[in-house]
Amino acid sequence: MLQRPVESGQYTSAAFASACRKRGIRRSMGRVGSSYDNAMAESFFASIKRELLYGERWLRSCEARLAVFSWMAWYNNRRRHSALGHISPVEFERRSVTSGSLNLAA
Repeated sequence: MLQRPVESGQYTSAAFASACRKRGIRRSMGRVGSSYDNAMAESFFASIKRELLYGERWLRSCEARLAVFSWMAWYNNRRRHSALGHISPVEFERRSVTSGSLNLAA
């Protein structure tokens, strides 16, 4: 069974940082007070919570991982995004690369 996400205070805690390091997970945090730093990630996590996680229960962690992996494959390849002109992220990137209009972020 998956647990609810940690609160922001827990996210910045030494115990959480240690747990991430042990599992090879690199945390990413934006600047304090800047609501724009993490807007895309926050939108993504709001979507996965709303569309997949809330109300679900899995008996084994491998079932939860498979559900998340399947959802992410659908999200990137099939789900249409209004901010991308109602096409999937994969299609948006494909069109951007072939047209030469993809700008890389620093």
